[in-house]
Amino acid sequence: MNALDTMRALASKGEVIDVKAGETIFRSGESGDCMFGLLEGQVELSWSEGAGTETIKAGDVFGAGALVTPDHRRYGNAHALSDCRLLVMNREKFLFAVQESPMFAIELLGSIDQRLRDLKDCIRG
Repeated sequence: MNALDTMRALASKGEVIDVKAGETIFRSGESGDCMFGLLEGQVELSWSEGAGTETIKAGDVFGAGALVTPDHRRYGNAHALSDCRLLVMNREKFLFAVQESPMFAIELLGSIDQRLRDLKDCIRG
């Protein structure tokens, strides 16, 4: 089972929202208390007034800082590039997911690590 499969299983018990292409999911500076798991579609994250961007694909999570930082403020902007289905997870739901499926945490760490490597490669290239 991979992160996307785990998120789909969690979606049956969690909050799923549909976001249309072009809609804003969150903006830089907004308060945040949840992270998002992308079940379907593509999301663009942007920061530094658009100087940096990243495309999030199904199976990835974004906005995870909200789960670990008290009084979290979003660092960047998130916009739907296509119609999307998002699993919304607050800290309590995330901890439940990790308890129910410990591999979920490992899968997410792997996903975040790969995204960081890709961003580093972009900066170098």
